[in-house]
Amino acid sequence: MAQFRSTIKERASGVSGVRQRLSDLAGGGGGSAGGDQLRHSGGAWLRAAGGAEGMGAHLGPVRTELATAHEGLLAGTVGLSALAELGAVRDSWERRFETARRECGALAGNLRAVARAQGETNETVKSSFAPVARRTVGVER
Repeated sequence: MAQFRSTIKERASGVSGVRQRLSDLAGGGGGSAGGDQLRHSGGAWLRAAGGAEGMGAHLGPVRTELATAHEGLLAGTVGLSALAELGAVRDSWERRFETARRECGALAGNLRAVARAQGETNETVKSSFAPVARRTVGVER
């Protein structure tokens, strides 16, 4: 534990004496796959949105499938109280499936919005550094 605290204090105080760049802090560097650019990728958010949409689409036909499964069930069983309860349970499940389907659609939209917002933030940050980058061309950073 003491070693952990020491490491944190050393990093926080800059004891290493090495000047770091934003790309160094992001795990980038000249030899890394990301190069000297910190970038966001919307891929994970968009895949999650697609998964949510897929789940919503999968839930779409449930109401019809339940109706088909219950066809003819009530014939000849008039007066059985269990069947009245079965109808209430079926209605409850239909509402739950519909709620889940709507939530999947909303979630997909929200996930896509996150990907868009992060992409816009990337562009805003990049453009905010442009004036500095032009002034420091050829100057060692």
